[in-house]
Formats: sequence, structure tokens, C-alpha cells
Amino acid sequence: MNEALPDVPEVRVVGLPQLTSGFDLVERLDLPMHLKVHGPLEPMGGEQLAQLSERINLKGRGGAGFPFHKKLRSVAEAAIRRGVRPVVVVNGSEDEPACRKDTVMINRAPHLILDGALLVAEALGARTLVVGVTRESTQRSMEAALSERGLTNRRNATIRARVQRNPVRMVTGAAASLVRSIDGGPAIPPGRKTSASQNGVGGAPTLLSNAETFAQLAIAARIGAERYGNTGLYDEPGTVMLTVSGAVARPMVIEAPTGVPLRYILQLAGAPPVPQGVLTGGYHGKWLDSATVNEAIVSRNSLDAVGGALGAGAILPISQSTCPLGESLRVAQWLAEESAGQCGPCYLGLPAAARGMEDILNGGGPAALEALKQVANAVKRRGACSHPDGSAMFLESTIKAFTDDLAAHVLGNGCGRPVEGVLPLFEGGQQPTGIPGGQPEEEQGPSRQKIYVDWTLCRGHGLCADILPEVFQLGADGFPTVAQAQVPRYAEAKALRAVRRCPALALRLEEDTRGAAPRQNLPAVREGGGGGRRALGRGR
Repeated sequence: MNEALPDVPEVRVVGLPQLTSGFDLVERLDLPMHLKVHGPLEPMGGEQLAQLSERINLKGRGGAGFPFHKKLRSVAEAAIRRGVRPVVVVNGSEDEPACRKDTVMINRAPHLILDGALLVAEALGARTLVVGVTRESTQRSMEAALSERGLTNRRNATIRARVQRNPVRMVTGAAASLVRSIDGGPAIPPGRKTSASQNGVGGAPTLLSNAETFAQLAIAARIGAERYGNTGLYDEPGTVMLTVSGAVARPMVIEAPTGVPLRYILQLAGAPPVPQGVLTGGYHGKWLDSATVNEAIVSRNSLDAVGGALGAGAILPISQSTCPLGESLRVAQWLAEESAGQCGPCYLGLPAAARGMEDILNGGGPAALEALKQVANAVKRRGACSHPDGSAMFLESTIKAFTDDLAAHVLGNGCGRPVEGVLPLFEGGQQPTGIPGGQPEEEQGPSRQKIYVDWTLCRGHGLCADILPEVFQLGADGFPTVAQAQVPRYAEAKALRAVRRCPALALRLEEDTRGAAPRQNLPAVREGGGGGRRALGRGR
């Protein structure tokens, strides 16, 4: 099983460094070293900054790829129209297990990110700057950087700056989640889609962009658009930061000019000479098959043209010795766990999609494949954030990229290859909780609850599937598809509610107390004389 990536893996550079300048000198560029390496930065007006961003075709490096100059002008116009000061937010919430490029930048070059953010804040007349992070190391580094610049969150400060620490969750990185957490709410998306540029932190127009985006802006502001354009492709100048992991000898973060062949990046990290496939863009990205990998170059447009995605800059090859559908199933199950749990198509659809992939691997045949396609299509464009869309894209790409393996599983007895677990998934070796904002410690660990259906009483009302979708789904006949199942620890209260509300009294919940102290938070009535089992009877 592949171990979780460290916060700061090895860093390499192709060609001349820009964002990673000085990394060969020190582990972290404090303010004096940062100024020695990069020099001072002169302020720029808002329109001048927008024109610079447009000339270098700067797009967000967090995955969405929205043009930065459009976002800058939109925030400025909204602030002027409403007569309020805007807010600047740096999104350093890097919550995919396969992404580390922003974490590396915050840990090793935090002042380059702050340069870009403060440049924007001054141009817009903003008086509030917030940096969103999810890791202890990035929090420490950025708080130290703010202190080195004398920036504080005091009311009388010229610009109030602070770090917002959120849980490590896939949905935490969504712009709406970060804005909501800064305003004191949970770090999950609101129930409706909003535009931070129009209505962000505290209701003010908010310029929110990825950490690398601000660092790229700081480089371009120092060297100018013409010199910046001398690196990389004409239509996508500059460099990109990539995290390369999966089936590689050395997981690493690489700064490379756009236009570098993807196969060279893979070779640098020690990937197999002929990978079975390469996942581009991370777990909301797309697979490239082995033949297409040799055609691809590192750029947003090139990867899009061959069916891949630059996304958040994660590149993950897998070898010929592993089952690609099995590897993808592990990711699909993780994506399902990472749902914020508040949008039905995501909360119910992603677990159903993961089960569909599992059914294919278990010999479900063409019906299982068709069911997976239907579920993946049904969750798209129906959530409060991009998580269901990105997850569905990943699943559809898996089906498209590995047709031979898919045929072997759907029409035969499988591909015969093991699942090696080469795609990094769990932070710190722990499985994600699936609960917004994380779980209390007492809700973690294996379940000690099992729920049972009494078929002699069940009348197919379907209420159990509404209350406890983690366990129950209804079949074509309208009845639950399982007779008994383990209940996740975080869903035990809902399981009790399902038992109590079943109109036919057809459910019962049992707790195995052998080898552990009985749980006190679930009321129970002893059934019979003992045997180490405690049960909730049907009439309770």
C-alpha cells in the first residue's frame, strides 16, 4: 500500500527556476532571504495588474483555470459599484492526497505568495487578507511569514491579515467552503452556488485564488510580461508546479515550463517506461492511456486536447502490473467518503457510483456497467460545489481509458492482476471520515453496530433508505437490497432513528459488546439472557 505523501516531498526543476528560486540555498526562504533571491516588488495599479495578468494569460492554478484578469476586474467593479472595500483570500487548502505543490510553496516560499496577494490587495484597496490552509506545517510557515512582515489581525492595522485553518477535507478547498469558514461557519459549501467575486467574505466582493496563482503573479510583476513569456509556450507562458506520485520511484514536486513532454516529467520521477495509464489533474481529473501519454505535453490546452486535464497539477502513473479498475475503485470510494453530506446527488450518488464500480469488478456484467454510467451521469451539475462533477468525470474517464480491462471484468473473469494501492489516498494513514468538518474521536474506528431487516415484517415503505442511505438502497422491487449490514460509527444515531421510525417495525439494531465496553450513547434493551449481545428491539 502506497504511503501518504509527506507535506514537503523532494522538489526538482526543469530548466531555470522561477517559483522555486532559492530552494537550492535554504529549506525555507524567510523575508531577508526572499528579498535577496527575488528582490523588491513595486506596487501596481489595478488596471495595470489586470493587463499584466491578461498578457501572460494567467489562469487559476487550483483546478478551475479561471482567467485571473477577469476575476480581478469583476471584484474591482463590484467594490466600486457597491462602495465597499473588497477582501483578498489566498486558497492554500490543498486537500487531495496526491497534491503537494501549494503545500511546498507555502512551506518553502511563503513570501512569494504574500507578494502577489499584497500586490492585489493594494491595487484593489482591500484592507483584509486571509490565507486558508489545512495543514499544521502550512499554518506555521504562513503565520511566521506574516509575523516577519509585521502583519497582524489587529483592528487598527493598515491591512488586517490572518491565517484560517480548516480540516483536511476534499470539499474544504472549494471557494465557497473557504469563504463560509472565514465567516465563522463550517468549512463546507453552502446549499447554493455563490460568486465570491460578488458576494464573498462578510458579503464583500472577494478576490479568492490559489496560492500558486499569487506566486506566479509576483514573478510576472517583477520581471514583466515580455520576459515572463520567454519561458514556456506562447499561449500558456511561464512554468507550472506539478506533484508526481503513484507508481514512481521518487514522489516529487516539479517546476517545469509549459510545453515539456509529459513522458519527460514521468521519467524524472522514475515512473515505469511504459505506464499502463496516467491520471492527470488529480482525483477530479482524467486518465490517459499508455499510447496517449507519449503525445501529451505539459499544458492546459494540450492535456485537454488529448483527453487529459491539468487540474490541480497532480500526475499519477500506474504500472502494467496493477488492476486499473481496482485502483480507481479505491479512489471512487474515497471520493464518496469526502462528500459534504448535504447534496443528495453527491451524498447518495457517489457511494452508489463506487458500488457500481465494485459490482463491475465482482462480475456484475454489462448491467453493472450500464448502472455505473447512469449514476455517474446523474450526479453531474446537481451539487453545491464541483465535487460531484469532478468525481463523475474521474469515473467516466476510467471507463473510457481502460476498455480492455473493462471488457475482461464485464465479459470475463477479470484481468487477473492485483490491486497494489499505488495511488495515495489517506492522510496520515487514516481513512477519511466522510463527516463535514471531521469526526470526534469517539465516532472513529470500526463500527460495533449491525442493522437487520426482518423480511417477515418489511412492507417496502422505503423510509430506511431515506434515513440511512449509507446502508440501505432500494432495489427495483422497492425493498432494501441488503438484509443485514454494519453501520458506520458516524451514522449510528441515524440507524437508531431508522429503527424507531420503520412503519412496519421491521428493523433491529444490535451491538456486539464482546471485547469492549458497551456504548452508553445508544439506548438498548437487553434481549433474552445474555450472550454478549445487546439489541434494540423492533418495538423500541
